[in-house]
Amino acid sequence: MGAKIHAARSSAAWRLARDQHGVLTRADMLRLGFTSKGIRHRIASGRLHPVAGGIYAVGRPELTPNGRWMAAVLACGDGAALSHRSAVGLWGIGQEKKGRIDVSIRRRSRLERPGIKVHARPSLPQGSVTRHLGIPVTDPVQTLIDLATELPPLRLERSVNEADKRDLVDPETLRRALDSYVGMPGVKTLRTMLDRHTFRLSDSDLEVLFRPLAEAAGLPVPLTKRWVLGYEVDFWFPRQCLVVETDGLRYHRTASQQARMARRDQTHSAAGLRVLRFTHWQIAHAPDEVTDVLRRIRPHLPGG
Repeated sequence: MGAKIHAARSSAAWRLARDQHGVLTRADMLRLGFTSKGIRHRIASGRLHPVAGGIYAVGRPELTPNGRWMAAVLACGDGAALSHRSAVGLWGIGQEKKGRIDVSIRRRSRLERPGIKVHARPSLPQGSVTRHLGIPVTDPVQTLIDLATELPPLRLERSVNEADKRDLVDPETLRRALDSYVGMPGVKTLRTMLDRHTFRLSDSDLEVLFRPLAEAAGLPVPLTKRWVLGYEVDFWFPRQCLVVETDGLRYHRTASQQARMARRDQTHSAAGLRVLRFTHWQIAHAPDEVTDVLRRIRPHLPGG
C-alpha cells in the first residue's frame, strides 16, 4: 500500500510540475502529501533543484523561459502575476529587460527576491490579471499601460503594433479601454500616442479642413471622392496629376486591405500620378506639416 501511495504522489507531482513549466513549490509538495524529510531527500538525490526560497525545478536545474517566469511568480506568493517587461516577453510583443523579471503583487509589501523586481500594487484591478500558457500575467491592456511607464514612444508603438498583429488587442479597443484606467501611471502616455494614430474625421469634416490647406499651398480646390483609374480617392487634383489620400486608421489592417492599398498606389504611380498620404490627425492637429509638404511638392507637378 505504501508503494502505491508513494507512486501516486510522485505521479501527481510530475503532472503538476508539467503544468507549471517544470517548477514546484514547497507548499505544492506538502499539499501532495510529501514530508519535509521527503523533500530534503529529493533535493539530495537530484530530483528537486532549489531555484529560490521554497521553489524547486523538477528533474534538472535548467529552466525554460516559461519556467523562469513561473518560478518568479510563485516565489512572490498568492496573487502574484508577471507584469511590465516580462509580461511583454510572455505575450510576445517585445523584449524582456535582461537581468530582471517583473512581477506585480496586489498588496503593500517590501518583498525582495533576487533577480526579481517586485511591483507592490494594491490598486491593480483584479480583472487585469489573467493566465497565458498557464502563467499568471497582466492582460494585454494592462501590460501595455505598464509598458508606457518604461519605454520611449517608438518602442511602445512597436509593442502596440505587435499586440495588434497577434490579435491580442487592437488599438481602437485599447484606446476605449483606457477610459477605465484613468489616473493609472502610463495611461496618459499611451492615450496620447493612440490618439495621434487612431484619430478619425468624418468625410465632411475632412473636406472642410483639407481644402484651406491646399489653398494655402497654392493648389486649386481639389475634387473629392472621385474615381481615378478604377479607385476612389479622397482628393484629386486633375491638372496637377496629384492624388491625396487620408488615413484615419493607421493600425489593424488585414492583409487584403494592405494589398488593396498597395495596388491602388502602384496603379496611380505607374500612370505617372503623384500620390501623397496624410493622417486625419495631421490634417486636424498639424496642418502646418500638411501645408508644408503640399507647398514643397507643388513646383514638381504639372501646372505647378
